[in-house]
Order: sequence, then structure tokens, then C-alpha cells
Amino acid sequence: MSLARFAPAKVNLYLHVTGKRDDGYHLLDSLAVFPNVGDMLRVAQAGALTLDISGPCGAGLAGEADNLVLRAARLLAPGRGAALFLEKNLPVASGIGGGSADAAAALRLLSAFWGVTADLPALALQLGADVPVCLASRPARMQGIGEILAPAPRLPDFGMVLVNPGVAVPTQAVFKARQGAFTPPPALPEAWASVDAMVADLGNCTNSLQDAAIGIAPVIGEALAALAALPGARLARMSGSGATCFAIFNTPAQAATAAALLPGEWWRWGGGLYQPPL
Repeated sequence: MSLARFAPAKVNLYLHVTGKRDDGYHLLDSLAVFPNVGDMLRVAQAGALTLDISGPCGAGLAGEADNLVLRAARLLAPGRGAALFLEKNLPVASGIGGGSADAAAALRLLSAFWGVTADLPALALQLGADVPVCLASRPARMQGIGEILAPAPRLPDFGMVLVNPGVAVPTQAVFKARQGAFTPPPALPEAWASVDAMVADLGNCTNSLQDAAIGIAPVIGEALAALAALPGARLARMSGSGATCFAIFNTPAQAATAAALLPGEWWRWGGGLYQPPL
């Protein structure tokens, strides 16, 4: 049995705020994909439940008393023990679902490690709106508050550059700052035969939170401009509530080359999409 699970980043190729529920939650429509970069979660036998955090972005979680990984473990099997080790490679509070991916990885890893049978999607939703889509780590269309999942259009092979300019943007603050009308869901095809076709359709979409996030952290605008200026960049946009932004390229190799041109003090990555095991 594997004693580790990969927790890939989640990128919103578009994100439309389509409405608001009576309880205050916003309704969304988004296309989520999973680039081949993320955190790694490992587990070993132990009498008590513990979590050790390492990795280049681990310091951002140093003061967090109730990490989502621990919450996922307690929700899955209260009272069970395990030593968990999280290698944190993704920036914290960055709009690419790092914490949600970690929680989803914990559910998958510990259900196998402990031999626990559970309704993982239902538990995932209790942990956060982004956690259900991270369970499978496959491209998906997200609606509702994130709990309504449908297959994504078949995607062409393409590359992606991610960049985070080193700021954490609180999600609640971005939603509160959002102004303007709601944005209807777009009509998506069953498949995109080429990167050209995909970029053309995505160009008619938006991220409803991007302007609000830039108002809170203007450096996001600088990151978007830097991405758009990269040779071969087809589309630049913010992911989620920020501050991570992405650009689409024709190939993963082209994206990897372009990422190295971004400022070295920013977190950056370039490559292709994650291919989950069958």
C-alpha cells in the first residue's frame, strides 16, 4: 500500500460569481484543472494524531493550530492515531486550493491507511467548498458553492505557468470587495480540439474576483502583466480569489521555459497538467 498521496494545486481557468444564497454564500461557476505541482502528504503508524510540516512554504502554516489535514483526519475517524508529514510546496492562502488539496489528500490517504469506508465527497464538503473537486484531482466544472461537479470539456494538451507574487489575500475580504452584477455561466463545448479553440472560449470568460483582489493587493496586477508579457503566453488570469495567477501556453515545455523568466523572488512554476493514476 502506498503511504503517500500527492495533493496537486487547483487552478480556476475562469470563475464566475453567478449569484448569492440567502445564507450569504456566493454561487459560482468555474472550470478547475490540476497542474502537476503540489504538496505531498505521508503517513506512518502512531498512537496519537500528529502533523509535521516541512517544505519551502511550510513556514506559512507554522502558527496554525487546527490545520485542514488534522480536521480531515478527525472527521474521518475520530480518536484514531497517525503520524502525518506534510511537505508544503504551494503558497498558503493563494487561490490554488493548497489547503483544500491537502485535506482531500488526507481523506484519501487515511481512508486507505486505516481501512475506513466513508462517503468521502460528503466529508470533503464539510471541510470546505473546494475540497470535493480536489478528491479526484481531475478537470471538472464546479457550480453551486463548489459541491456540484460535472466533467470538464475534453482538454487539449497545453502548458501553464503559475506565479504568486508573495502576498496572501483573504478570500472573505475579496468576496466582500467584489462589485458589479453577477456573471452568468458560460456555454462550454463537450471538447476543445485545440489550444486555440480553448483560449478563444476562455477569453470570453472572466474571474469575477480579479478586480477586487487587485484592489486589495495591487501586486496581483503586476503579476498578470508579467505573465501576459512572457513569450508564447496565450491567456493570463488570476486563479480563485488570488493571489496566484496563471498563463496558458501551447505546450508544457514552453511553459516551463517561460516560468524561468519571471522574477526570482516570486513563487513560480511551469509545466503541464497532473495525470492522476487510473
